[in-house]
Amino acid sequence: MTRTQATDTEVAALEKALYDALTPLASAMRARETGLPEQRMWDADPVDVTLSILHCWKLVDETVERLTANAARTAGSYGASYEQMGAAWGMTRQGARKKWPGALSRPTAAEPEPSTVVLFGGFAELYWEPSLSGWRWTGQGADGTRGETDGSLSFDAKEEAAAHAGAFLKEHLVERP
Repeated sequence: MTRTQATDTEVAALEKALYDALTPLASAMRARETGLPEQRMWDADPVDVTLSILHCWKLVDETVERLTANAARTAGSYGASYEQMGAAWGMTRQGARKKWPGALSRPTAAEPEPSTVVLFGGFAELYWEPSLSGWRWTGQGADGTRGETDGSLSFDAKEEAAAHAGAFLKEHLVERP
């Protein structure tokens, strides 16, 4: 999508609107800082006055950054890509990703699929337990003994649950003469 550029007149109107919005803020902050009435904010050392203005522009900049990040998150929630956001901002996809990390809505991951471990003549089912946010197992050894993950224990990784299930199955194998 090609972006239309603002005209010189539109940019000048934007600058005027920003100055008009900044002046009351700068006047109020300067008056609090000096104890002078707002009408006399310019009656001071020019360095102090211009530094006060600079500080107010910093507040505007921080506010624009916050609103921009909000707009990026909103665009991402509607399905915009980093490439599209970067094009709108005049930067690369990588630049947009760096500027607004996490702006894209990620689909909620589906619940992990269960699987079966078959070892030493027995088997164990590995399954995700959403209430524990972890992996558990239940199984039966070759000798008929049933087992499962202890109590409310769960494992962060499916492989870890499989290792514990495998140890159980090894303990309950049937020795052949």
